[in-house]
Amino acid sequence: MDLNADLGEGFGRWQLGDDDALLDVVTSANVACGFHAGDAVTMRRVCERAAERGVAIGAQVGYRDLPGFGRRFIDMEPYALTQDVLYQLGALQAFAVVAGSRVRYLKPHGALYNAIVTHEEQAAAVVQAVLEHDPALPVLGLPGSAWLRQADSAGLRVVREAFADRAYTPQGALVSRRLPGAVLHDVEEIARRCLAMATGQPVADVLGGELHLSPESICVHGDTPDAVRIARRVRAELEQAGVPLTSFT
Repeated sequence: MDLNADLGEGFGRWQLGDDDALLDVVTSANVACGFHAGDAVTMRRVCERAAERGVAIGAQVGYRDLPGFGRRFIDMEPYALTQDVLYQLGALQAFAVVAGSRVRYLKPHGALYNAIVTHEEQAAAVVQAVLEHDPALPVLGLPGSAWLRQADSAGLRVVREAFADRAYTPQGALVSRRLPGAVLHDVEEIARRCLAMATGQPVADVLGGELHLSPESICVHGDTPDAVRIARRVRAELEQAGVPLTSFT
């Protein structure tokens, strides 16, 4: 099982999350590429420290929305979205190469991640960016999304992802952050859910029903309160159960 986390989400003097502590826990790092968060100094630092620890570097691409942290939908023309994704990939690739590594996968962020679950045109735009940059680059996303369906049809390697600290609808979609209970906070409950996901067992959806997710990667949000504590507990739970932890790349 792979454990990934969103990292490098500070900007200038504003810091968010404990990147160094999370890099000691996760196997893949979704590095903000400067559009929803992150800047050149932050990107270089996170890439260097990920490379030192043998953590896979992934491009966390999003809308150009620093004030909204990339959590606001932007009705972009698909061609322009493709270029924005390419821009972000290229920027992170430069810092990854300088650090002695490379970008090993792509994961959309925030509103873009949620939009391309159903938005066919924007999903196609992101797929096109990956194809033009590197057709061998794996992509991370929500099972059942238009994004992963189109990526698979285009010949990209798709990686199914689940979220450690998010509630799910009975249909397997994420509960909107605007609704109560969308983000989970009980560390022990989160660890139990992650072990269930990793071993093919069902987890409870938001209505109390059983939901099978079977992910290849589990995300622990770096900006969640107690993110480091959650990540450490999840890793310990998986290791105690004998679940091997390694990057999917």
